[in-house]
Amino acid sequence: MSQSVILLILIPLTFTQSARGKDCVCDLKNSDPAFPKIKLTKVETTALQCIGTITSEKMTDLDRLVLGLQQRINQLEDNVILLEKEDNSNLYGAVSLRIIELEIIEIQELLGKLNRTTNNYQHLSVQTAAQLEDMKDVMEELEEFDSMQVVKKDRENQRVKRDLDQCKDELKATAGPPTVPPARCGLGRVVNVVGPRTYSLTVYGTSYTFGAWGRDANPAPGDENKYWLVVLSSSNVYGNFIRQYNTLSTIILGIGPTDKYISNTNPTTNTIQGPNMVMYGNALYYNCYNTYSVCQFNMTTRSVSTVALPSDAGYNNKFPFAHLGYTYSSTDMDFATDESGVYVIYATTSNFGNVIISKVETSNPPVLNQTWSTSLHKRTVTNTFMVCGVLYATRYLDKETEEIFYSYDTQTKEERFDLKIKIKKMQTNIEFLNYDPRDHLLYVYSDAYILTYELIFQ
Repeated sequence: MSQSVILLILIPLTFTQSARGKDCVCDLKNSDPAFPKIKLTKVETTALQCIGTITSEKMTDLDRLVLGLQQRINQLEDNVILLEKEDNSNLYGAVSLRIIELEIIEIQELLGKLNRTTNNYQHLSVQTAAQLEDMKDVMEELEEFDSMQVVKKDRENQRVKRDLDQCKDELKATAGPPTVPPARCGLGRVVNVVGPRTYSLTVYGTSYTFGAWGRDANPAPGDENKYWLVVLSSSNVYGNFIRQYNTLSTIILGIGPTDKYISNTNPTTNTIQGPNMVMYGNALYYNCYNTYSVCQFNMTTRSVSTVALPSDAGYNNKFPFAHLGYTYSSTDMDFATDESGVYVIYATTSNFGNVIISKVETSNPPVLNQTWSTSLHKRTVTNTFMVCGVLYATRYLDKETEEIFYSYDTQTKEERFDLKIKIKKMQTNIEFLNYDPRDHLLYVYSDAYILTYELIFQ
């Protein structure tokens, strides 16, 4: 809230003339009362106090608490149902009950914090409303000194300018991102990103800022609720094991993980390089260490199969994701899942560093299938993901906002650079982002935090 006051005061003056020989003397008399400058100063001070009291950060606290509470309650319901189905009164049941107990404690703490925050906001609302009413009365009183009605005309000018700007925006408005035909996967176009729905540190705390997490987009029977986590534990670039959890609550609490090691040393042949990877069909797909190849790690047999990208494909930070002043280390290859399978997104010198999309057939060994070339330069992008055969690319706007600005439809080959879909960030950088076609969520790894966002379709 801010107050800006411009008052042009016309002071009625009375002129009298008296003659003293050849001299002429004029007496000036003000027929209006003196302008109450003290009242104006008081209004300005109150406005500044309101600005300091009501900030955007404070107003988002309530949204975050409500979203977190909703997520915790939903997860609690899922865990109770799971316990009822599988409880055998042994160790599993004791662990599950402990998890549920911890979740209930967290929910109670969130409720207490929500109640305190709500009460504070109610008090703040009442106080601010009274201040606004007082300022309104004083401003109306001060406007009586505006004999030329400058303030009134300024209000009219502002209204006309606002209408004109709205008109310009409507003229400049562009069509939305491509609408996916229902025959392809039954979804309309992406119109918004809501959240975060989940926001938590991993069990490692802030030790590892680069990593990835999510769910298997095509899980084996019985693994539908499992979550996987990979942290790049060497130089924020390399990893050699995958950690799995049975539920969302256990990954948040760090309870009962199972580790699968690609190799005992890190880094070495066929271990993980860079934070971009996906899980599909019980296999992890990622950039093989120090090569321009795709690695497929089978979670059951712990065997690795590879397929090479074109020989001029970037790796070892030749074509990483980046924005002005910052480069995301070893992100030359990005992997994405959608309703039809796995893709690898990369760049080549023959395509001038622009993004290329290749479909990865998930056979053993994997095979590169159909490929599409775009005009999107990879170093102008911070991340990509696929939805229904459409590639979306994001870019860094500021510390609080990422923007989905680009799309490429692999069926129509339509390319768009004018999308303006904002993602509200909780940390400065997003190192990993992928779409899960099973729940329509974006899974994000952001400066050691794991988050989910919900995609909204038309």
